[in-house]
Amino acid sequence: MGESNRFTPGVLLGALVDLVLPVVCGGCGRPGAQWCTRCAAVVADVPRAVTPRVNAGVPVWAQGPYRDPLRGAIVGVKEHGRRDLVEPLGSSLARVLVTLARWGEVPDARRLVLIPAPTRTAAARRRGGDPVEAYCRAAARCMGPDVAVAPVLRTAGWVRDSTGLGAGARHANLRGAITARTEEAPALTGPGAAVVLVDDVITTGATVAESVRVLAAAGIQVDLVVVLAAAD
Repeated sequence: MGESNRFTPGVLLGALVDLVLPVVCGGCGRPGAQWCTRCAAVVADVPRAVTPRVNAGVPVWAQGPYRDPLRGAIVGVKEHGRRDLVEPLGSSLARVLVTLARWGEVPDARRLVLIPAPTRTAAARRRGGDPVEAYCRAAARCMGPDVAVAPVLRTAGWVRDSTGLGAGARHANLRGAITARTEEAPALTGPGAAVVLVDDVITTGATVAESVRVLAAAGIQVDLVVVLAAAD
């Protein structure tokens, strides 16, 4: 009788789901876990300073290089609907922010405000939501109530896909395309707040540089930029 209790409907349903949709690691593709301990250990490295080709005017830090396992996980979320990887990546973002605060790179303030870099509305809709905002919210859940997420940036629908564009062309493509919803700014920033602009991948730095400029024009001073991965 005791043995039969092991096979509950929930266990059987879980086994069936694993047969139809086997769980594989988002970083390395190994079966058995959504985010394996090996990939978690690789990602748990110290953040590194980045010098993008387009100067953002503030320090830029990356969790690591844009290669696996970070690349696999980021692409999995953006292109393959792997929303189960949002929490692991958000937790990694939180660890990076805590490390930078310990190093004195994040200003000492009463609250921390995370501003997601802008994503085109069509792309966010296709992906079931904005992945960068989702990482920020996951990080905020890890870090506590003194961390807020402010999705105040928007990208115009007419902006071109930046894939294949060089630094100058990317910068020109984004000029005037990013806007800030300034009505939300006073409640989320101002005195006593440290502001971090967050993105998933930095290539030339054009997006974060234009975002920092637009936020400054709206009265929001970005203290630093943190990205999950920096492309070579």
